[in-house]
Amino acid sequence: MKRKALKIGVWVLAILSVASYFYWIYPVWGMPFNKQRHGNPPLTPPWALECWLWEDDVNTSDYVDELLTGYKENDIPVRTIILDSPWSLRYNDFEIDTSLYKNPDQWFKGLQDNDYRVVLWMTSMVNSYSKDANIKDSKDWYQRAMDNGFLVKSRNPNKWWKGKGGFIDYTNDNAMEWWRGLQQHVFDLGIDGWKLDGTATLFWSQLGPIPIFYKRTSKWIMTTRTYMDHYYRDEYVHGLTQNPEFVTLSRSIDRGFHPEGFSPIDASPVNWVGDQEHKWVTDEMISETGDEKVDIALEGIQGFESAIESVLKSAELGYNIVGSDVAGFSGKTIPPRLYMRWTQFSTFCGLFMNGGHGERRLWKRTEEELQVIRKFSWLHTELVPYMYHYVVTAHEGGRRLQMPLKEGKYQYIFGDDFLVAPIYMDSKKRKVSLPRGQWRYFFNDKELIDGGVDIEREFPMDEFPVYIKEGAIVPMDIKRSYTGLGNEDSEGFTTVLVYPQSENSFDYFHTDTEGITTISYEAKAGALKLSLKGTKFSHILRIHSNSIPQSVTLDGKLLEKEVIWNYDDQDHKLVIRNGTEYGKGIYDIQF
Repeated sequence: MKRKALKIGVWVLAILSVASYFYWIYPVWGMPFNKQRHGNPPLTPPWALECWLWEDDVNTSDYVDELLTGYKENDIPVRTIILDSPWSLRYNDFEIDTSLYKNPDQWFKGLQDNDYRVVLWMTSMVNSYSKDANIKDSKDWYQRAMDNGFLVKSRNPNKWWKGKGGFIDYTNDNAMEWWRGLQQHVFDLGIDGWKLDGTATLFWSQLGPIPIFYKRTSKWIMTTRTYMDHYYRDEYVHGLTQNPEFVTLSRSIDRGFHPEGFSPIDASPVNWVGDQEHKWVTDEMISETGDEKVDIALEGIQGFESAIESVLKSAELGYNIVGSDVAGFSGKTIPPRLYMRWTQFSTFCGLFMNGGHGERRLWKRTEEELQVIRKFSWLHTELVPYMYHYVVTAHEGGRRLQMPLKEGKYQYIFGDDFLVAPIYMDSKKRKVSLPRGQWRYFFNDKELIDGGVDIEREFPMDEFPVYIKEGAIVPMDIKRSYTGLGNEDSEGFTTVLVYPQSENSFDYFHTDTEGITTISYEAKAGALKLSLKGTKFSHILRIHSNSIPQSVTLDGKLLEKEVIWNYDDQDHKLVIRNGTEYGKGIYDIQF
């Protein structure tokens, strides 16, 4: 009897396992086939590594103009502006709502003339009803698209957070011709990317109250996971046919909804980790059942800590250029210290995206916020040449930009040379676990610190727990003095930070040309030999040194002190400034 019951139990378990696999694990998560879904990250264009800005309270061209004018007047860098929903007459008809965005031909051209990049929000839905759009009722539009076979077959429109509608059918050539024709209206305005919001995750049929994660397309029955791949990949690939520097902004990891990753990595030039609130931590709701208390994380009420976790999980999966909405997407108000600390974390992420709900006009916030956020916005911008190196290496199957560490809560290596330990609570104090090796505190790098130790200290609001590895070579684009690494006279030069230790090399992939320069050095007692091999570039070398050189030569020619080079005794830096008029590019420095 026991043996029979055991056999029945095994059969029941096996049937339930198979049923759960084909009901959820395979159609929603695509497991165990996810490795073949992903390729190497694409080549993210350098402009997408600079600072992004957006807001979701007003959504008009007048307000965008006010934001951009204010950021420019207060000298806060912005390269990319996102127009979130609503910007079209009805969702995904790709017709500009001119009551919100006036004179679009002229307005979009003005943004381009001022060197801004524009990314538009979109989804894969054709709506019969559009919440908060100009045209709310569009049953006829939806029905024509359904009757023409442009939409995935469905008895009734699918509900989503902006209304209800049908999914565009990526397997139908006629549907794609129609869809691309609609999109051409905004491609002709010169847009630079899509923000692909997450409707593809809602791709399912309904069996009574039960969702079934399969739907019939024009070619075959498709799973939710496969439709997600079509959505993210097909929109990116088509965008590149219109603009060779086109990007898509898509989710990578957003809490635990899709642990396999939302967007295929090879279709992920830029990723973000979904919507968080203006909070430090995830709220918890306590419910009581008799004498028991159950902690339930409230869905959607995620804070800064959740963003850090999702960014690092994305990096573990292999995503490369990842970030979050600085200070969170939604909530009542943005706490000043949260805004500053989230900005600092985002400085050391591939994507710096300042936006969402809440007051983003920094000149209307506290003076401390304005100064700190401006400083770190510039620091992120200055790091673009360094970050772009890891765009190239990741695309070629090598090192990604962020590498999470097992030691130290939320610590990670940024590139090869920066240890970042985000301050994830409302406290100036942070314990940092330094890996083995030798390090310097980035915001005061005079002291050499041996690794393999824990350091607990306070970090003022205009600094952040970031340590740079001894031996590092870091190319930067300095145009201002806020970070203390140069000033306005540095513009037009690539500034290279060098912390000599034994020997090292770094491939500098130029962001304004297709040039490559290998920067290398060899440090011996009393001497440093530094080489610039490859594409010539105007450069400022900031070499850490505790003593003033006796001589500096370039290609065997003695360089004049106070003309080509000088020594900053206060910062312990040898600073060499030179143009492109050099031969082999070999510096010989004697101490």
